[in-house]
Amino acid sequence: MTETSDTVTGVAAADVAPYDAVLLLSFGGPEGSDDVMPFLENVTRGRGIPRERLEAVAEHYLHFGGRSPINDQNRALLAALRAELDARGVGLPLLWGNRNWAPYLVDALREAHEAGTRRVVTVVTSAYSSYSGCRQYREDLAAALGVLAAEGHVLEVDKVRHYYNHPGFVAPVVDAVRSGLAGLPAAARERARVVFVTHSVPTAMDDVSGEGSAVGGGAYVRQHLDVAGTVMSSVTASLAPDGGAAPEWDLVYCSRSGPPTQPWLEPDVNDHLEKLAAGGTTGVVVVPVGFVSDHMEVVFDLDTEAAQTADRLGLPFVRVPTVGTDPRFVAGLVDLVVERAAQARGGDPDRPATGALGPSHVTCPVGCCRNLRADRPAACGADWVAPVVEPARG
Repeated sequence: MTETSDTVTGVAAADVAPYDAVLLLSFGGPEGSDDVMPFLENVTRGRGIPRERLEAVAEHYLHFGGRSPINDQNRALLAALRAELDARGVGLPLLWGNRNWAPYLVDALREAHEAGTRRVVTVVTSAYSSYSGCRQYREDLAAALGVLAAEGHVLEVDKVRHYYNHPGFVAPVVDAVRSGLAGLPAAARERARVVFVTHSVPTAMDDVSGEGSAVGGGAYVRQHLDVAGTVMSSVTASLAPDGGAAPEWDLVYCSRSGPPTQPWLEPDVNDHLEKLAAGGTTGVVVVPVGFVSDHMEVVFDLDTEAAQTADRLGLPFVRVPTVGTDPRFVAGLVDLVVERAAQARGGDPDRPATGALGPSHVTCPVGCCRNLRADRPAACGADWVAPVVEPARG
């Protein structure tokens, strides 16, 4: 899928050379009830997931009419990115491709090549380091490029850095937490807790996330903790002038899908709400910091299951929005495109980052976030590798 626009007259265009297209790469999701099982089979192909497990997950989608929110949210993000690019005088085609459902990545890149595109910069809808959140996207890009090369369509594709600590991502989360605390009933604020939530992954996947980088493995958890700490520092600073006390906070997880024998990151958000209620917490602000839009893990795992848990416990509950199409987030993504273009030209642009970890690497180190199912690190010293492609995590 491709959107193009003429450059805005009278605006000094941002320099995005050498790129001639921008790609938004996402997970994908079903658009109706008939799509649900084929979509889940795409996601889990080759992993031996029992049919009954797929049927259980399918119920999450069918609860919402079989339509995942993610594709409509990507359409909204594309429209916002188009407007921001146009405002900066950048008329490049804006592509959209998914890993697991239409519009498929390989089709988007094929269409772009046929329209004259030769070098693409990619923004993925995942902010953090991990196999499923970064490397698997790169593997799918490598596979798509291999298919197209065999057809005679040769493309070069780069990717912007991880943006979990970019100011454009963090600032909307800070404001959301402030609003969430204010949205609790007054009596619930005295011992309220801020609960940051992200997608659980196997502990072994976290262990190798960031492996080979300057800071080593465990990057997935470390990056989330850094963002949460940064957000709460800003929230505390805003409360101090009014004499408000900073609430305590936690990082918890949702959407575990592995067998009980496999260790995954814990605690689960529902278990944690039980613990907080038993310990005297008077209200919770739930922050889906691991997600960039309100897709299924948010609207089912948090808005449905976690909200029901809180209601049963009599625990006041506010779930704040994801960054979505917040103008600061959208502008930050375009800033990252401009930054990556400068680096591709050999420049050394400013790379803003909040928190203690600094800006992420541009090119993933060898062995970074390796594929544990393949059980061997593939060289990834270039932007794209030629790995054994593994199916997506469900």
